Parts: sequence; C-alpha cells; structure tokens
Amino acid sequence: MRGNPITGAGYLVKGLKMLPDPEIRPFVIVPLLINVVLFIAAFWVLFSQMGGWIDGLLSYLPDWASFLHWFLWPLFALMVLLVAYYSFSIVANLIAAPFNGFLSEKVEKRLRGELVVDEGWKALLAMVPRSIQRELAKLVYYLPRVLFLLILSFVPVINVISPLLWLWFGAWMMAIQYCDYPMDNNKVSFGQMKLLLKQERLTAIGFGGLIQACMLVPLLNLLIMPAAVVGATLYWVEAHAGEERPLPTQGRLNRA
Repeated sequence: MRGNPITGAGYLVKGLKMLPDPEIRPFVIVPLLINVVLFIAAFWVLFSQMGGWIDGLLSYLPDWASFLHWFLWPLFALMVLLVAYYSFSIVANLIAAPFNGFLSEKVEKRLRGELVVDEGWKALLAMVPRSIQRELAKLVYYLPRVLFLLILSFVPVINVISPLLWLWFGAWMMAIQYCDYPMDNNKVSFGQMKLLLKQERLTAIGFGGLIQACMLVPLLNLLIMPAAVVGATLYWVEAHAGEERPLPTQGRLNRA
C-alpha cells in the first residue's frame, strides 16, 4: 500500500493549528457547536450503556476462550466507542454538512491567497441539497460494511480480531467523511474521491486514525470536527488539487 500515515496524521495537526486563524474563525463556530452537542449526547449514552454492550459481546466467546476476557474487554470497549461515535456522527454530519462544506470552501480560498468573505445565508443554503446528497452517499457506503463487521464481531474465533478491523475501517471512514468536503466543493465525484484516497491509502488511514484517537481525548475531541475539515482541505490542496486525473471507470468504482 502506498502513502505515509505520518503525513496523513500531520494534516490533522495542521488543521488544529489553523483554527485560530482570524479569516476562517467565524466559519468554525457552527461545526464546533454541533460537535459539542454530539459529544455530550454520545458520552451520556456510552457511560450508561457501554458495560452491558461489552459484556454482551464477550458472552459470545466459547468457554475455552474465557481466558481472553481480560485482553478483549479493552479492545471491545474501543470498538463500542468507535461504533457509537460514528453512529452519532451520522446524525451530526447530516446537520453540519453544509457548514463543513462552507468552512472547507473558505479554508481553500485562504490557502490560495484569495479574499475570504462571509457570503451570507443564501450561499450556505445553496449548499444544503448537494451536501445532504453526499452524506447519504457516505451512509450507503458505510452501512453494508458496518453490518458485515458487526456480524464478524459475533463469530467465534474471528471476533478476536474484529476490534482491529473496526479500528482500520473507522480510520478509513473518517478519512472519507472529511476529505469529501473539499473534493465535493471541487466537483470530484464520490467514486473518484474514494479512488484518490485509495491511491495513497496509508496517508488517508493516518489522517483518519489520528481523528479517531483525538476523539477519545477530553476537550480536544470538541475541536475535532472543524479541525478535521480544515486538515482535509489542506490535504486536498497539497496532495490533489490541480492534478490532472482521469475519471475512474465503472469497473474500478465497483472495486472501491
């Protein structure tokens, strides 16, 4: 696999550092508020239900593997955290999608040295239909794969490695979630966006993986949504913008 996970993770770090920039700061506020509400709701549900969910998953282990409980409990806890977060993110990202797209657009103008101005609610509302459509495309991509992983999580023996599969898949989905905003703004189709990320998959995994890790850090996790949008836009401008790339063929899209 091509790419560099350190490079990918570095884009999120750059995104965090860019949040205080006075030219983009006004466009960070709404995604930030949505993320705060998301985490308050997610942590309330998790801390009241997580223990029961993990015990339920461990109950599917055969008796001879009971000695693995101490090892699997933290891995399953991490898996539950990721599943719960992404489930809440589906709702949050549907709400935040136009604001995230708007933020990405302003960040790209800032990076290109163009004047960054607030074009008002009309410009934002114009993005709503397209943003919702892209979020639904991500949901269609996500659901069958997460259902497959859920099934694996209940299969004896295979479920031992399922937390690692969840980590990998979660990192990939985080990269897709946030890199889609700048690519959608630049009229890159959802299929071509996946193809571009797959060409340097390790870079995308490094970016999405650090997003996952930061989500588990109190207070820092509140900044992750806008920071990830900014970082993904930096990734687009530095790695992909301006490159001449052919549209993927249907066969290649089916494998993406």
